[in-house]
Amino acid sequence: MKRFILLFTVLLCLAGCVMNEKAIVLPDDLPDFVQESDFASINWDKQAEVFGDRGSIVGNINKSGVIGADAPSLSTQKWMWHLWGIEPTLDTELTIVGYHKDSKTVHPILINGWSTGLGGPNNGADAHTPSSVKIPEPGLWAILLYINGSYFDTLVYDITQ
Repeated sequence: MKRFILLFTVLLCLAGCVMNEKAIVLPDDLPDFVQESDFASINWDKQAEVFGDRGSIVGNINKSGVIGADAPSLSTQKWMWHLWGIEPTLDTELTIVGYHKDSKTVHPILINGWSTGLGGPNNGADAHTPSSVKIPEPGLWAILLYINGSYFDTLVYDITQ
């Protein structure tokens, strides 16, 4: 009988631990090509770095970066996205998905939805686009970038104010 009670207690504790694990909250209007597994592969230790000729781009060197992210804020801001290693065409679309580490919630951070068109070369990058962004809450954020529905890169920013 004691073994049964011990086994039941252990199983109950394990079930409680599994139930306490917070699930990722995906919005209904999230583009179909964004997968829950994309969030599981985020390397939170690889935070964005400052680079560029004028030290004004914050991101992953020779992959993606943002002018304006050097002073991230919870207020609406203008960010200029820069991407390397792509050949933009007139119909190249950049989709930007924000993921908050602590709340495990997914948000559009662009003011006008999930996606925006890309322009040509700028500041040494192969493509760029300006946008207005709004970060909903402070904390560690992963910004997942997709080009025409395919995963491209992840930028990790700590946004505190």
